Amino acid sequence: MNDREANASSVLGARIGVLGAGQLGRMLGLAGRALGLELTFLDPSPDSPARAVGELLVNDYTDAAALSRLSAARVVTFEFENVPVAAVKTLEASGQVFPGSRALEVAQDRLHEKTCFRALGIATPVFEAVDSWPELVAALGRVGLPAVLKTRRFGYDGKGQAVLRSQDDAQAAFERLGGAPLILEAFVPFERELSIIAVRSRAGEVACYPLVQNHHEAGILRKTLAPAPSVSDELQRSASQHIEKLLAHLDYVGVLALELFQVGDQLIANEIAPRVHNTGHWTIEGARTSQFENHLRAILGLPLGATDALSPCAMLNLIGDAPDASAVLSVADAHLHWYGKAPRAGRKVGHITVRAPDAEALATRVAELERIVAG
Repeated sequence: MNDREANASSVLGARIGVLGAGQLGRMLGLAGRALGLELTFLDPSPDSPARAVGELLVNDYTDAAALSRLSAARVVTFEFENVPVAAVKTLEASGQVFPGSRALEVAQDRLHEKTCFRALGIATPVFEAVDSWPELVAALGRVGLPAVLKTRRFGYDGKGQAVLRSQDDAQAAFERLGGAPLILEAFVPFERELSIIAVRSRAGEVACYPLVQNHHEAGILRKTLAPAPSVSDELQRSASQHIEKLLAHLDYVGVLALELFQVGDQLIANEIAPRVHNTGHWTIEGARTSQFENHLRAILGLPLGATDALSPCAMLNLIGDAPDASAVLSVADAHLHWYGKAPRAGRKVGHITVRAPDAEALATRVAELERIVAG
């Protein structure tokens, strides 16, 4: 038996610790089962979706006893980026955590994130830190309108930000958001929103998935097309180079997502997510190896799987309520994923992936699924 075979056999039945137990954790657990892994999740909510696929420790993320139990796992990871950095550092002191606290510290603060992009030569919107109303007025004078005012921390799905088109907008937004450190960014007149997901192994091997095109409504991702239509080799190469720089700089292990704006032939970096990502859900049925399996492979030191798309694919988020499952599954090559969460307005409760032999057939199937989801 060679070293690679020995390593592969040694992880069978291994236990993985996960901070967070949401739908991303649930999908990690499903991928882990196929690899013969056991997963233990730490989450404050007893109703977390991942409870169905592994052991759930219901405690605060900083609970010392819970962290001690989690540290007994072969390796620890996290499924969302707002876990306390202190908890990750505690686990790092006693075992292996991938990705590490460094990536988390950068991703949790939009100012640190944008500064990191700039240092690596990755284009970003013009930005300035803002901590007071006078600072916002001065920053608007330099950045100009329109602009976007964001909280530096804890923003997701469009929360914690506001588009400013006038001074009145700025005043209202500051009154709403000004209790926290802020960042002002120039508004990007983008043609479309793209993202790229890549995975880096413990040995430094990198594999990139194709660029995908994302459609948002009210700040929430509604649809992803994979691969993104009309992507040149040069654009794909540029996105891959950007994310590879980030992976190397952060000494990153696991899956990383980079969200981008396309403006002409240029890519403008918006943000990173140091975890498996909503824009990669299409990979479960649409790629040679899913992002979830590749994340587990990477953190365990296993060979990475191929990341090419099998055919044109789309992912539709299910927001707020359940669709007619029979109608969804009557569409050719459609797959329904339900997270086990109570329906609620604005909440991601599941997703659908659908494949097709070509772009035209995919558009027809997506239109039918959108009609079904709309009810």
